[in-house]
Amino acid sequence: MKVLVATEKPFAKVAIDGIKNVIDQAGYELVLLEKYTEKAQLLEAVADADAIIIRSDIVDAEVLAAAKNLKIVVRAGAGYDNVDLQAATAAGVCVMNTPGQNANAVAELALGMMVYGVRNLYNGTSGTELMGKKLGIHAYGNVGRNVARIAKGFGMEIYAYDAYCPKEVIENDGVKAVDSVEELYSTCNVVSLHIPATAETKNSINYDLLNRMPKGAMLVNTARKEVINEAEVIKLMEDRTDFRYMTDIMPATHAEFAEKFAGRYFSTPKKMGAQTAEANINAGIAAANQIVGFLRDGINKFQVNK
Repeated sequence: MKVLVATEKPFAKVAIDGIKNVIDQAGYELVLLEKYTEKAQLLEAVADADAIIIRSDIVDAEVLAAAKNLKIVVRAGAGYDNVDLQAATAAGVCVMNTPGQNANAVAELALGMMVYGVRNLYNGTSGTELMGKKLGIHAYGNVGRNVARIAKGFGMEIYAYDAYCPKEVIENDGVKAVDSVEELYSTCNVVSLHIPATAETKNSINYDLLNRMPKGAMLVNTARKEVINEAEVIKLMEDRTDFRYMTDIMPATHAEFAEKFAGRYFSTPKKMGAQTAEANINAGIAAANQIVGFLRDGINKFQVNK
């Protein structure tokens, strides 16, 4: 069995060593395609692969068609919208993610962005504190739970909304569950966004929803760019000079945000949520273990296409 690690942004060496150890022990062959610059290189590399580990790399219908032996793709991370699930299912390929492996890294970044925002991007002027503020967690999955855990240490009052998570699960963590997304935004000074990009959620973070937030509000997005209605957020921030937006997914309209809202807007140059040594190692090794479990024993616990 041949396992391909195809990463335009490579794993850390320690992570690769860990992946290799898992694959070697299973008696499989590991092949690396790192820092590739053209899709043609990926198409060539997947031709005889039985399994692929990727990060933010695109696995579309063309890649799947080129991979005649492919049985499984594992996205080392939580989000998997870079994989064409429908095409994978049609090709009989299992697609998995590695939920939870990056969760603490993303949560720490979200809290760091909150501090950066309330302290006016460290520009030397007087800001505010997070203690006593109401934090809304939009989607209470692995990252949301870690955000709640860390935010408790800041003394924040924590609320959460998740249409797919039972209220009792949220309440058992000492977090207040609200009944609707509108209630969450109306209640909270800061909202930390953790929803996936789906047909339902794309462009769902819009003017009407954000305008419900109290004066001095802040949105922190470490989820996906596609869930933000950028034109409406720009309109909102034009109308509300008290509103701040912090993100680690640079908007398509970044230049306009940066020009119009200096001091109230910040974006990292690249997506940074999972960019820690620990998350890198955890997700890579988890992906390798999931591949071995699937190929050897048919374990498909984290399959995301059905």
